Amino acid sequence: MQGCRTFGGEITITKEDAMMSTYEQRPGIGRFADLGLLILRVGVGLDYLALHGWGKLTAGPEAWAQTGAAVSHFGIEFGFTFWGFMAAFAETAGGALLALGLFFRPACLLLFATMFVAVGHHLGRGDGWGRASHALKGAILFFSLLFIGPGRYSVDALLARRRAARRTSAAPPAEPPGMDFGGAS
Repeated sequence: MQGCRTFGGEITITKEDAMMSTYEQRPGIGRFADLGLLILRVGVGLDYLALHGWGKLTAGPEAWAQTGAAVSHFGIEFGFTFWGFMAAFAETAGGALLALGLFFRPACLLLFATMFVAVGHHLGRGDGWGRASHALKGAILFFSLLFIGPGRYSVDALLARRRAARRTSAAPPAEPPGMDFGGAS
């Protein structure tokens, strides 16, 4: 068992508890939260991959420059092709990584930044909140997912479980206190 210090005193957490999602420890509908995260990740991730990013990514440098011009609303007046490519890359690769739950938080950060710039672009050119609302919802979603995490049914969680299993299996068994098995008499 592992000890964990809190303001109220000592509590113990088993390795099994540490591997569980926080939602699994709750009774009722909360136990389905990881399934909900899986559905959300795959749906939104594939949407960004196929409907937002892929078309921008394959459109080429002229389209990237047009998309990248959105950063001009933040005072950046150079590298529009680069910024447009980065937006297309973030939506395509970020969508795929989101769906898989792989490098989840970096992917959410890239997608959040892209949606933040999109909100600024819509507001900067006078489109109003109605036109900016889709990008705003995306920004809020990705920012929230940074804190929530990918859930139990993700590649990140699978890799974490494998790393934890390797650490526990690689550690030599501890000798009981007061017993000498060194062979000296």
